[in-house]
Amino acid sequence: MVVFDRKSEPHDPGLIRKLKKTALSIRRDVLTMTTRAGSGHPGGSLSCADLLAALYFHHLRYDPENPGWEDRDRFILSKGHACPALYSALSMAGFFSREALRDLRKCGSILQGHPDMNTTPGIEASTGSLGQGLSIGCGMALAARLDRREYRVYVLMGDGEMNEGQVWEAAMAGAHYEVDNLLAIVDRNMIQLDGPTEKILRLEPLNEKWKAFGWHVMEIDGHDMLQILEALDAAEKIKHKPTVIIAHTVKGKGVSFMENQVKYHGKALTEDELQKALEELDRGGEGERQE
Repeated sequence: MVVFDRKSEPHDPGLIRKLKKTALSIRRDVLTMTTRAGSGHPGGSLSCADLLAALYFHHLRYDPENPGWEDRDRFILSKGHACPALYSALSMAGFFSREALRDLRKCGSILQGHPDMNTTPGIEASTGSLGQGLSIGCGMALAARLDRREYRVYVLMGDGEMNEGQVWEAAMAGAHYEVDNLLAIVDRNMIQLDGPTEKILRLEPLNEKWKAFGWHVMEIDGHDMLQILEALDAAEKIKHKPTVIIAHTVKGKGVSFMENQVKYHGKALTEDELQKALEELDRGGEGERQE
């Protein structure tokens, strides 16, 4: 059964509420998984939860019962350290049991600290060495053209990852070959491992950089579900050039004491902190349901 086939659907309030609730579940999973493991990268996993909810539960074309289906869309998590959020989405989509989430980062688990395409159903590329995902995605998108297939390729990158020169080599190649079935999404949460991106290696004006490399550029609020859905739909209509969505997000989104805090890039919560965080997420979810 194909979960979603990119058919046009109205972005009605019911759909928005459903996807927000899914993003909330992803955030709960991220915090529970990383706390149980005692390690991981919760901050950047929380910042991309809304993007993953929109992709996996509205936009991507895939079949969890047949992960190798030739006409599936390809999704690459180039910021591989944020895999707890991806694992949550894949489990909810039916690629593997929810019970597997209990074994994050354990020896022998199918869910390692970074995505492994050889052990985890639904993973298209093993990532973790930052900067490589866009190159892989560009190759996959070109392969679709050569094979005369209509699947699209989606690459989610971190903003700190923009420091890598390979990203910009791939950006040049994507524009040169007019790879219009390729969509890059930048999780622009403004924080990387060692601090604010603009203090470590200034990225701005990021929009103009991508335009100069020949890409169609959109900027959105990466936590506004309607903006995310509209941008994903709009990207499919762009021809003869690849598209990048710069999604402005908040590191640690959803938990007040984690938001915009560098230390939670790669630091798991304590059990006490986890309980406080989950209670806060639940209160936020109740507010959304009342809207």
